Amino acid sequence: MASARPLTPGDWKAEDHSGRMELRLESDTLDIVSPEGVTLWYCPRLEDDYEISYHACVCMQGGPHDRLSDLNCFWGAADPASPDDLFARSAWRNGIFPRYKTLTLFYVGYGGNNNSTTRFRRYYGADEECPDATARPVIREYSDPDHLLRPNRWLHIVIRVEQGATTYTVDGEELFRQEVGPGTCDGHFGLRLLENHVRIAGFEVKPL
Repeated sequence: MASARPLTPGDWKAEDHSGRMELRLESDTLDIVSPEGVTLWYCPRLEDDYEISYHACVCMQGGPHDRLSDLNCFWGAADPASPDDLFARSAWRNGIFPRYKTLTLFYVGYGGNNNSTTRFRRYYGADEECPDATARPVIREYSDPDHLLRPNRWLHIVIRVEQGATTYTVDGEELFRQEVGPGTCDGHFGLRLLENHVRIAGFEVKPL
């Protein structure tokens, strides 16, 4: 597993539906403009107990793709069709959201549905045509303003896999928790963005 260290552009692999994503790395900050759906995978595979942490901001500054929605992420991602190589079918997925149903993973859609919901889901590696209730059921959901996005506000996000549970915390508040078995969260982390402009700063991964 990769430990905390400075990022390089080679740490990330994009699956970009539009083919027009803009990605800049400035010191410890990723600046990402997503005209359509983008999954930006962190290339090292994570195993056992670990912590992912980063600061994130959805930018609303009048840009053509500035939209207050969809600060989303995947973790523990694996492809049952290619267990040893998540990226074997990158070209097929290509940022097209229904195709991610074929993976096993955990997902948080923070400020999804045009910033009306924040949802925690588990994906079970189903067919892309499988109904959401089966393929990626909602474990828990928020819709109150305190758990939605605000323009240009930085959030500190921490995802942990530790002692048989995975958690998702924002600014010190644990929003989601799920008990997991050994190896359930082994896999890749990915930022999942849609028609927005996002900055990610201070991204770190460390074993626990």
